[in-house]
Amino acid sequence: MRRRSRLFLSTALVPALALLSGCQLFKQPGRPLARRGDEIVVAGQLYHTGTHVVTWMDPGGYDAYRVERRFSPLATSDWAHSAAEVKYLKTPNRYGMRRGGLTDAEVEKFRGGGWDLPALQGVIDQFVVHYDEAGISRYCFDILQDRRDLSVHFMLDLDGTIYQTLDVKERAWQATTSNDRSIGIEIANVGAYAPNERGPLDEWYHRDASGQPFIKVPEALGDPMFRTPNFIGRPTRPDAVRAVIQGQTLEQYDLTPQQYAALIRLTATLCRLFPQLSCDYPRDASGRLIPHKLPDADLAKYKGVLGHYHVQTNKIDPGPAFQWDRVINGARRLLLLPPLPAAK
Repeated sequence: MRRRSRLFLSTALVPALALLSGCQLFKQPGRPLARRGDEIVVAGQLYHTGTHVVTWMDPGGYDAYRVERRFSPLATSDWAHSAAEVKYLKTPNRYGMRRGGLTDAEVEKFRGGGWDLPALQGVIDQFVVHYDEAGISRYCFDILQDRRDLSVHFMLDLDGTIYQTLDVKERAWQATTSNDRSIGIEIANVGAYAPNERGPLDEWYHRDASGQPFIKVPEALGDPMFRTPNFIGRPTRPDAVRAVIQGQTLEQYDLTPQQYAALIRLTATLCRLFPQLSCDYPRDASGRLIPHKLPDADLAKYKGVLGHYHVQTNKIDPGPAFQWDRVINGARRLLLLPPLPAAK
């Protein structure tokens, strides 16, 4: 009798355990998938970064897939009105397909959404760093989406929030000859100026009672829409940095500490996901930063992190204040790589 009871219990438990294990293997329909809020999207898959990311699918995100203008009145935001009202908008799409180096068969496969991480790893080998000159990410997206036929994969706001506007699989229109092979980021910073033309710096950067600089967003730009409540941005270094970029003497205030912390995380993530993307920046034979456009042959061979001014002669971003060693060595620490050798 006791044996028969044990047999009954065991036969009753088997389907129950199977049901429980099945629920673990195949989640119940309609059950939400929890996200941590630090994920970026690469070929439709989510990858953690360890820093705050808002994608185009999230509330308050910036969606570069949309045709309409984001900040115009809703009634006139559609493409027909946009094309008529803004002379710089020539196409409803502000992005395209990565095609460089692909065979005709691969183009046909990927144009229907067939990208996966291994395929992208064979294409992406550059990470282009810009400053947006708009000062805040909200205004940056306004310029890209509402006023020009441009796009970028990531925007980095003053408070360290990263906005992803497109899947990395897309060819963003942000760095001309490098678009097919690169990922781009626009960092919120009002930019760099000649010493006798620093009006925008004086407009954006002020001093508090203790003499420390802080960033004051001009009232004309409206609500900056920072994700951090009551955020006050401060440059990492108290004074404007002066240096020569593209042969020009320029002044610029540094990024905020929050921006550097987030950029280091994102850089490490991208370098890990894309093995061809070396965690390094353009340096000369002595190990020093190259502060101008790379020769065409060198740019064609270069694989790693680089500035917009390394790609185009008419660009000066990310500017003289950008701390390359801070970003790259910070990312290398996360990747358990040795720091870059000191310049000779």
